[in-house]
Amino acid sequence: MDFNKIKEMGLEYAEKGRNAAMDLAERGRTQAKIVSEQTKLARAQRQLGALVYSLAKGNEENQPLVDKYIEMIGSIEADLNALKESLGPAAEVITHDLDEEPAEDSGITIEPTVEKDKKPDTDKKTCPQCGAPVSEDALFCNRCGAQL
Repeated sequence: MDFNKIKEMGLEYAEKGRNAAMDLAERGRTQAKIVSEQTKLARAQRQLGALVYSLAKGNEENQPLVDKYIEMIGSIEADLNALKESLGPAAEVITHDLDEEPAEDSGITIEPTVEKDKKPDTDKKTCPQCGAPVSEDALFCNRCGAQL
């Protein structure tokens, strides 16, 4: 073989390697987005459950607010499905269940969370519409239903 032929083959393999690396990087970014959307979905579902429970406990109704949560959850699920489909049918999708404990032999340990620099109660998040106090991760105000 002559030098030019070897050089040409090397450049071809380098290009194939670069394309494969870029594809893997894009798949990794998509997997990270999927985990982020799964986290967002789990949070929204928990908030909807807490809202329904508090409304039922107080013998109250706020169907428009419940409907907003359901619509938002549907939107998150659609985004999640689109991301999964973008990986292709043969791709393995990493799922992340926030409530599930890892298996003992998985090598994953869960450290207890410690609140650092906890803000005083005076710095709690409030609804911009009605001023009601809301939790830090709330997506809608429980009093007036405004999107946060």
